Amino acid sequence: MKVAIIGAGNMGGSIACGLAKGKLIPASDIIVSNPSIGKLEALKKEFPSIAITRNNAEAATGADIVILAVKPWLIRGVLREMKLRSKQILVSVAAGISFEQLAHDVVEPEMPMFRIVPNTAISELQSMTLIASRNAGQELEALMVNLFSEMGMAMILPEDKLEAATALTSCGIAYVLKYIQAAMQAGIEMGIRPSDAMDMIAQSVKGAAELILNNDTHPSVEIDKVTTPGGITIKGINELEHNGFTSAIIKAMKASR
Repeated sequence: MKVAIIGAGNMGGSIACGLAKGKLIPASDIIVSNPSIGKLEALKKEFPSIAITRNNAEAATGADIVILAVKPWLIRGVLREMKLRSKQILVSVAAGISFEQLAHDVVEPEMPMFRIVPNTAISELQSMTLIASRNAGQELEALMVNLFSEMGMAMILPEDKLEAATALTSCGIAYVLKYIQAAMQAGIEMGIRPSDAMDMIAQSVKGAAELILNNDTHPSVEIDKVTTPGGITIKGINELEHNGFTSAIIKAMKASR
């Protein structure tokens, strides 16, 4: 199965790297197009088997899956340039561009389409990728989930849930990073070296995530395990609540919709 990736920016380049590192798509079956040559040459240096081109139509011709990783305002021109066919699968990474908008600019509106929303951790093969589909059966949906599960975790959602879920994942990763930054600042004030504080907090966040992902548990259950009566952890938890921590997170998520 041949894959064309249109756009070699941060997201397109990360997807190309992730697919090339995976087992489902050989690097030799991936072609990446981009207007400038620098990013293409960097990809080619890391994965010599990947094909590169500066011509979008050339990249899309003969591809089974075409992944659009360009800016939203470029979508219309790029789609009209490529003239995709119904046997191809269109995958759009462009935020806010609906299936109806995509269908308006393709030659065959009933072709299978997917909208995907990765987050920046895709560069580390640790993305939480949201997937919505149109004109695609269960077999194609399973294919997309499998492809993007090689770059972290992937989940199928209805299109009308993408906006809310994006706040949790694509925006949410920034809120987690903000917590890491704030916790680092506390550590530094208490005398911990910045690099040590960053490692301590990052590993603690990673460990918390693994507890949730790898066990049949809930955050409240795991918090109870470390909040002994009269202990230091419950004092800190209560201080967070006194200062509106939970409310601030909820408001931030809702503001990101």
